[in-house]
Amino acid sequence: MSTPRSALTPDNLALLQSIADTGSFAAAARQLGLVPSALTYRVRQIEDALDVLLFDRGARQARPTEAGLALLRDGTRLLEDMDAIAQRVRRVATGWEAQLTLSVDGVVSPGTLLELVQAFYAQSPPTRLKWCEGILSGTAEALITGQADLAIGVAVPSPNIAGLQAEPLGEARFVFAVAPHHPLAHLPEPLSDATLRAHRLVAVADSGRHSNVTLGILSGQDVLTVHSLRAKVQAQLLGLGCGFLPEAMARPYLDSGQLVLRRVARPVRRVRLAYMWREARPEAHGRALQWWLQQLRSSTTRRALLENHPA
Repeated sequence: MSTPRSALTPDNLALLQSIADTGSFAAAARQLGLVPSALTYRVRQIEDALDVLLFDRGARQARPTEAGLALLRDGTRLLEDMDAIAQRVRRVATGWEAQLTLSVDGVVSPGTLLELVQAFYAQSPPTRLKWCEGILSGTAEALITGQADLAIGVAVPSPNIAGLQAEPLGEARFVFAVAPHHPLAHLPEPLSDATLRAHRLVAVADSGRHSNVTLGILSGQDVLTVHSLRAKVQAQLLGLGCGFLPEAMARPYLDSGQLVLRRVARPVRRVRLAYMWREARPEAHGRALQWWLQQLRSSTTRRALLENHPA
């Protein structure tokens, strides 16, 4: 007689998922290359071992019962956990991570980062790369919560988190810019806070889930919130609002006259940026993370990540 443990094999969980996906025992049997009677027998064995009914045979389609839905949900997580274990085993064997996730702030040049990605793939690694864009606190949050392995462009100062290590990336200088047809383009400088308050600001939403950092917004000021720095630039090019932009990102548009630099009464904003990763002995890092950290040790690479922003 089957026991619950012997019944819940990866093959049996996949079989149950196939029935749920196709909606019938016959269709699942065709998909799996089984005769319908053999598939039905295996399902009954699983149900007997668990002492539950997993599918409602009374309906025209094979619909999972509540117990069946619970098993499918937990079974999916179990299969994912098994895949993760296999990935960790492969990492131990080869030294390469199965996947490396980068949390990259919007202030970082996407072109330069893609050049690094190209150089990484030239190594023919078995590692899959995932690039997630972060804004403000969200860049570091992805690393802190375990959703990323390396965060690039974290604003400093940031909270000291045990188990994380940081190195300087560089400094970003922010300038105040508007479209030539924006009203602020023609007012006398320096622009006071009272003057700025009367005009809509374009702001970027913090991508962090556990905080809501806002920069440069004055009390009572109208705000257009966008999802990325690139969207912020486009909004300001259209004259939809005003705001501070990383100088390197704004420079091509300032040089072409599509944006106008305006001097404001408040101090110039300079933000120190860092790259961060989980602290461990260097030899304990996977080969993919080691490769990226080696590239970031180059001052030329760090400078390009912050400055190479073509229009």
